[in-house]
Amino acid sequence: MHKLGLQLGAILQPGDLVSLNGVLGAGKTTLTKAIGEGVGVQGSISSPTFLIARTHPTSSGTNFVHIDAYRLSEPRELDDLDIDYPNSISVIEWGKGFTDGLSESMLEIQIERFLESEERKLSISGFGRFSNVSEMLGDAS
Repeated sequence: MHKLGLQLGAILQPGDLVSLNGVLGAGKTTLTKAIGEGVGVQGSISSPTFLIARTHPTSSGTNFVHIDAYRLSEPRELDDLDIDYPNSISVIEWGKGFTDGLSESMLEIQIERFLESEERKLSISGFGRFSNVSEMLGDAS
């Protein structure tokens, strides 16, 4: 999952959005950390569960916004966060149902965790410039 996160981070641009979904402990924050590393986040990334959102500077100057929508009850609550989505790279954990209209370029990643083996299965859907995401990522997906 780390390799995939690095590859995703390398192709993300301002205005892009990644929605991560899966059960508790599936690896959403782990994948977010790898994406942040690939984007060039300076410093560590931790889950923003109680803060809802954290903004991290990157080496390129673009903001990397990490949102945890677990505690949100409706999509319009994201508006209250006053995030500059068009000029940021955003990752939303628990994003299903919260991402409509936030970006034309979006990746939806569903993480399935198998308890007996600790393996993960990722299903990736791309929209906008990510409509050919499997070609963009090659073997990592």
